[in-house]
Amino acid sequence: MGAGIAQVAAVAGHPVILYDAVEGVAGRAVTAIRDRVARLVDKGRLQGPVDLRLQVAADLGELAQARCVIEAAAEDLAIKQALFAELEKVVAPDCVLATNTSSLSPTAIAAGLSHPGRLVGLHFFNPAPVMRLVEVVSGLATDPAVAAAVTGLAQDWGKQVVQASATPGFIVNRVARPFYAEALRLAEERAASPATIDAVLTQAGGFRMGPFALMDLVGQDVNEAVTRSVWTASGYDPRFAPSLAQRAMVEAGWLGRKTGRGWYPYGDDEPPVVADAAPARPAPPYVTEHGESPLRVLLGRAGVEIRAGEGRGGTVELPCGTSLVRCDGRPATALGRPTVVVDRTLDDATAEGIAIAASDGCPADAVDEATGLLQAAGLTVYVIDDAPGLVVTRTVAMLVNGAVDAKHKGVASAADIDTAMRLGTNYPLGPLAWGQRWGPATVLAVLDAMQAWYGEDRYRPSALLRRIAAAGGTLT
Repeated sequence: MGAGIAQVAAVAGHPVILYDAVEGVAGRAVTAIRDRVARLVDKGRLQGPVDLRLQVAADLGELAQARCVIEAAAEDLAIKQALFAELEKVVAPDCVLATNTSSLSPTAIAAGLSHPGRLVGLHFFNPAPVMRLVEVVSGLATDPAVAAAVTGLAQDWGKQVVQASATPGFIVNRVARPFYAEALRLAEERAASPATIDAVLTQAGGFRMGPFALMDLVGQDVNEAVTRSVWTASGYDPRFAPSLAQRAMVEAGWLGRKTGRGWYPYGDDEPPVVADAAPARPAPPYVTEHGESPLRVLLGRAGVEIRAGEGRGGTVELPCGTSLVRCDGRPATALGRPTVVVDRTLDDATAEGIAIAASDGCPADAVDEATGLLQAAGLTVYVIDDAPGLVVTRTVAMLVNGAVDAKHKGVASAADIDTAMRLGTNYPLGPLAWGQRWGPATVLAVLDAMQAWYGEDRYRPSALLRRIAAAGGTLT
């Protein structure tokens, strides 16, 4: 990360001094930066020639001339506090001190400094030369002029800057926790395999990468440590509670790609792990629609005859008499009749896959008819256990709730929250925009249903979400 930030600054034309506590690391970083930039110029991705003014410092004293020092040390509060205390003895009084921490509070990092107002969070995302997003995080003592200065600096480097307050996880690492947490819970409850959950979230939810594949890429140890840090710093809020299953992976040393084994195996001889897609089934000859159904777009894609029923409620009836309904947060079994629940998607018109679940005791031919109907719509169908909120519905509802709560607590503006989540995590939509698309009342109903079913504070809706839904207001 430190080398990546140095590359960004050097390519922008700044003279950069690199220092690392481990001898030889900074020198190797300079060589690596020069090699990377040369390759980018050769490929035409950078306009050459690029004059990289890079030098290596033998000790912290050589940073005395710096106007801004960006720290990218280990995510350990004591290490960062000690480093900045030493830097304060070396640099000029007007030198800006910036921490690239992803989860520690700049307020706490600055607490022991003589001049805490000049310390600010400047959180880059990995890889820093590629990722556009930078979070500028102001601690309680941060001088607004310092925050404005590093904002302008990052913008000059071509970055998209969002402003955040020094709360646990800032924007991205706070709001993104449910993307992993809900997937882990579904796997722990044996609702579906990790590969199936990943497939549903990418094919139906439009996410670029599933949570289990992403955890393996980042590293189970890194992902679990961030979750634990946010959970601890938030006063052990159950919304951020770590997963025992992920903790076991860390203890086993199954950290993902870097160790050759995580949720998936890695290696040339390892067979690919596939999702549990339903086998092909024939489409039913017709369905009966009672009122205007939220499944109408999917029915239209299937091309089967749609008969008008006399009932209400926007449900669809399969030929066998079983109801087909869109997920509202309740498991199918809670609806009190044989039912197949259909998960939500980012866009019913373009979704490539979808999850369904049947109520306990639901006839097998009902699942076959629902599967055939959705397969006729061009969807890969995943039949999972009867989990409340299925996969996409619960994940997105929790992301929306986290984003609304972050807005309510003054972590960031609505616009910055959505920008951060699109650029920092590559989500297809900002969570607030997604919640607005579904409707605040719909998201609230999903969360209320899940909280009632589980009986846990984990799913408690944000007070602001409840207020917006009651007033008919907007999330964005």
